[in-house]
Amino acid sequence: MFNSVNNPFGQRIESAISTGQDKQRQKQDQQKDEEKRYLENDEKDEVKLGGMPILTEDEVLAMAQNYIARLKDENSDKPKAIEKLDKYLAKFDVKKFMKQNPNMTSPDFHMIMYNETAGLIN
Repeated sequence: MFNSVNNPFGQRIESAISTGQDKQRQKQDQQKDEEKRYLENDEKDEVKLGGMPILTEDEVLAMAQNYIARLKDENSDKPKAIEKLDKYLAKFDVKKFMKQNPNMTSPDFHMIMYNETAGLIN
């Protein structure tokens, strides 16, 4: 009877507390939906370290020869080191080197060569 007298249009009557809670819940749901849509539409992140191109066999061979030549120049006063570097270069197999270190870029090459030749110099 209360609804029909005080509410002639037949609308549902709610207390102010429940209306505030509903509005807050709707805002939270809307924010969750927006975040979900944003995450779904977000592109996958791809990280390319250094952004350098992958080296070919010819490039690796040329870089190895240049690297050894530079080491020989820097250590010209150490005949044993030069001898070891010559042996290393003579035994250097490009295909095997690239198989052990796939998708190698220029910075990768220098890091690997440093690790492999540091023991030859000392």
